[in-house]
Amino acid sequence: MGLLEGHRAIVTGGASGMGAATARRMAEEGASVAIFDQHGDAAARVAGELGGHAFEVDVGDWGQVTDAVTEAERAMGGVSILHNNAGISTSEGLEAMEPATFRRIVDVNLLGVFHGIKAVAPIMLASGDGRIVNTASISGVRPSDGEGPYAAAKAGVIALTATAALEYGPTIRVNAVSPGTIHTPMTHDFLTLIPGMRDHQLGKIPLGRIGEPGEVADVVVLLCSDLTRYVTGQNLVIDGGMLLHGAGSDGLLFRIRELLGQSKRS
Repeated sequence: MGLLEGHRAIVTGGASGMGAATARRMAEEGASVAIFDQHGDAAARVAGELGGHAFEVDVGDWGQVTDAVTEAERAMGGVSILHNNAGISTSEGLEAMEPATFRRIVDVNLLGVFHGIKAVAPIMLASGDGRIVNTASISGVRPSDGEGPYAAAKAGVIALTATAALEYGPTIRVNAVSPGTIHTPMTHDFLTLIPGMRDHQLGKIPLGRIGEPGEVADVVVLLCSDLTRYVTGQNLVIDGGMLLHGAGSDGLLFRIRELLGQSKRS
């Protein structure tokens, strides 16, 4: 029997990266899985692998989230697990950032988590059991330059996680994970196109390597399982020890500006 046998899970941002890895691990451990993602075709591909369900959803839109949760509950016969994982980012200084860009990043990364919690909590309370894991980030613990709205939103996710754990206990356990540098589609260009960035990151990670999506997925599954039945309101950092040396993105904005300046001069 798997760790999540009989559970019905929703994974937002589940079409790629850490979300897709987590959806696969949940299915391996016996859960039925619904993939929510703004990329509907990609969500359908992952759901097809798992025998699960796919929904094209912008988590920043309350109407889309609540409609999809209703459909997912009907399709799976309930919802007992929610992994709020959908996220977007940018690297831009505050003085150059448009308010609409700031708002969009906060809407997806923070408001999207609130939307997920608000939509599934009544279902979980009615059934008498629920487990929610929210994806925050080490940027919410130790922000770097160029990450203004992302870091603010992720810090908000950590605080919102604690609030939800207080309000929904004992029926629903709510925790967060804060990944460090994980090689995903969202971080691929960051790691490969900026000269020296991969080596810079590695130099700050005591375990000496970039993390893989499956390593985050394993922790999320653990937090959703009965093995952590006395754990709630926590933020678990998964960074290979990076924060012991400070955030790996320190100086990124200034490095990008330097590269752009060199490009303009050449």
